[in-house]
Amino acid sequence: MGNLCSSERDPFSQPGRPLGTTPPAPTSASVPAAAKAPRKVGGPPRTLGGSTTGSGSTSTTAAADDARARAAAAAEERLQKSKQGGGKLKAQLDQRRGMTDAEALRQASETEQRQRAVDQSTQALSHS
Repeated sequence: MGNLCSSERDPFSQPGRPLGTTPPAPTSASVPAAAKAPRKVGGPPRTLGGSTTGSGSTSTTAAADDARARAAAAAEERLQKSKQGGGKLKAQLDQRRGMTDAEALRQASETEQRQRAVDQSTQALSHS
């Protein structure tokens, strides 16, 4: 397996440099072409942020107002759809949401007491 991952040549067959010496320094550095080209900046100045006072464009404010109105209309439509009847399960859920913690605990307690009474009566009938 010795020659499987290595070359057949001896790695020390070529002359190297003495220990403690450095390779010769390059005479010139290469500069990428993109660094030499000047950057181009153009177009009209734009104001950042939500304020449109001063030199703000009226078309951009109209588009923003239109988008805001469409978003509000979509939100209203979703709200109306959620308020529509959802059947028996939605009615039960709404009833649970309307209960306070004390009412929910009282209802759970009554249910548990009724279940115990049924269990006791079935146990009494099975012994007789």
